Amino acid sequence: MRPRLPDGVLVVDKPSGPTSFDVVRRIKRAAGVRRVGHGGTLDPLASGVLPICVGEGTKLAAFLLDADKEYEVTVRFGVETDTYDAAGAVTAQKDASGLDEARVREALPAFTGALEQTPPVYSALKRDGRPLYDYARAGEAVELRPRAVTVHELALVAFRGPEAVDLRVRCSKGTYVRSLAHDLGRALAVGAHVAALRRTRSGPFALAEARPLDAVLTALAPGSDSPLPFVSPADALAHLPRCEVDPVGAKTLEQGKRLPWTALGGAPDAAGVPRVRVLRPGGTLLAVAEPRPDGTVRTLRVFGVAEGGEKLEETH
Repeated sequence: MRPRLPDGVLVVDKPSGPTSFDVVRRIKRAAGVRRVGHGGTLDPLASGVLPICVGEGTKLAAFLLDADKEYEVTVRFGVETDTYDAAGAVTAQKDASGLDEARVREALPAFTGALEQTPPVYSALKRDGRPLYDYARAGEAVELRPRAVTVHELALVAFRGPEAVDLRVRCSKGTYVRSLAHDLGRALAVGAHVAALRRTRSGPFALAEARPLDAVLTALAPGSDSPLPFVSPADALAHLPRCEVDPVGAKTLEQGKRLPWTALGGAPDAAGVPRVRVLRPGGTLLAVAEPRPDGTVRTLRVFGVAEGGEKLEETH
């Protein structure tokens, strides 16, 4: 029997086919634990990096969702679908035979930087408590509101002739690569959809450290001693400035009491400071925090502390 899983993030290479929630359910069942979630949805068609949060790691999900993402995408020209990807029904077809590499390259800069992007109607975004795909499947019209996103990089990796291109995308949270492909096709007057999509990075998690879902499930089986690609909560937030507290300061924050910002070792200047990760003397994650206007520490989430302030047993 495998020992209890440590708290943290399991870095999974999701295959094309299952939903992100399917992956969560399969890992929850295999691991025999209740507290499991994911750190950023991937479409069923998409594959690649899917951070799976376990135990206290589920508290990280909100901070992981804010992270930038990187993708490799194959865009197919000449065909539009209702889902903006290959899983949808064809809604329009045009002749793309006259499309060349130069035209594609000329179109890409318009889709980089700060953008107002309209999400696909087949998406998990909610309106009045219902995901948009529910409205679409029911044939109900719904107004799609543009959202502010940022595409940091949109690079042509390979031109496969007029039918398709491979692109590399680095973007902010909330960016829909499907909408990017759809809008690119419209700009080129030939239509387009996503034929294949692979997430190569999600925040601090890269494809190189991920393991295929089947391998993870095998490693979770009783009697297995295969290593698992776990990242500790402290390392999962390595993109945040690191601060430390002494034992007295740790107990103060664990009890929900106020602590001066200057009591955090290594804390940056409180003026305009971003969120920081606060570590205990032993190096485990205690909290994600930010400064209050009065110069004290405001904890956004506290880790390793039970409801009521009692410290939980930590796993390493």
